[in-house]
Amino acid sequence: MGFISGGPDAHWSYVLAEPEATLQIAREDGGDAFGGLTGFVGPARPNAPDGPPFQGGVAGLAAYELGDRVEPSGLAPLGAWPDLACGRYSRLLAFDHRRGVVFAMGRDDADAARALAWLDRPAPPAGVPKSRLTPDDPDAYERAVATVVAGIRAGDLFQANIARRWRGRLSAGGRPFDLLAALAAASPAPFAAYLRLPDRAVVSNSPERFLQVRPDARGLLARTEPIKGTAPRGATAEADRALAEGLLTSEKDRAENLMIVDLMRNDLARVCIPGEVRTPELFKVATFANVHHLISTVTGRLKPGKSAVDLLRAAFPPGSITGAPKVQAMKTIAALEAPRGPFFGSMFQLGFDGGFDSSVLIRTAAFVEDGDGWSIEARAGAGIVADSDPASERRETEAKISALLAAFSPYS
Repeated sequence: MGFISGGPDAHWSYVLAEPEATLQIAREDGGDAFGGLTGFVGPARPNAPDGPPFQGGVAGLAAYELGDRVEPSGLAPLGAWPDLACGRYSRLLAFDHRRGVVFAMGRDDADAARALAWLDRPAPPAGVPKSRLTPDDPDAYERAVATVVAGIRAGDLFQANIARRWRGRLSAGGRPFDLLAALAAASPAPFAAYLRLPDRAVVSNSPERFLQVRPDARGLLARTEPIKGTAPRGATAEADRALAEGLLTSEKDRAENLMIVDLMRNDLARVCIPGEVRTPELFKVATFANVHHLISTVTGRLKPGKSAVDLLRAAFPPGSITGAPKVQAMKTIAALEAPRGPFFGSMFQLGFDGGFDSSVLIRTAAFVEDGDGWSIEARAGAGIVADSDPASERRETEAKISALLAAFSPYS
């Protein structure tokens, strides 16, 4: 698997292969998945100084339905996708884009040399991802939005993120990795990621961090950067600036963002030292290939004895793709959408040093292999509030998924 940072602030990318052990927890397995993850990572060990933030540990996928183990909300699993799928990696390659340096990491010199040898492997031939992705009925999506608006006005909840689905198949001979390469070339995102399982794959071009934990001399620092509020890019520089300014001053988008900031503050407060949860940045406009977003930042310091996995349990699934109150929003989503599986879950890396970083799985395609090749599914959602207009929210999903759809070439 790999984590690939992209965009003007790109710093670290990682390639992980040959896991020394794997962990997969399906819904029928029961038990404490978070406790299983804690035990799986094994004994802590500090990072080597002056190296990459991630120097080995556990990495993988937390599906959206893992959240049903935190707060039962009637979430059914999505077919072949488990609640948790990850590997433990003692060797990896870390690419520092700012300095143009590659680190080969391992438990010892032989382990690191084995990782370094991956660079000598011949690159597979470049391919073009070819598919036609067809959206679900747009009228049905608008009716779902209207249902949520009615529920909000009735006082059932404040906000819910309702997603729309696109489906298709790769052309014969196509590979999921071809999509990752196309996205990285056309619209690189800061939290892009790729996961390959025996008959499944996830390709994500996510712009959104979910949770980050970094050790320092005083313990563990936590950070989350929820995205809420979207505007399309303009056709000209002047139009683009106007759309970004309109997003920044939009009362609807700022209120939508603030609701999720409050939700994430509450999630962090469950495991952070009282008084240490802060919001150092509100309503920052971030610009990507096809959209502008509002991003805010919430930070905290974990209580002594609390770990990154405790924070993951406290905050999962991400508030930006559920809504507020979270449990009621999840129940609303479950009534209106097919099970999400990898969509709106998280790809994460949990270091031997106790550090953690993770994305929200938006701008993501999931692939399942069968006898005829690879089926594809992708989703895009919109945050629905009391004054949402169904047609406008549908258009927002189309703007959000446009870069992913554009990465596919049509069948010839």
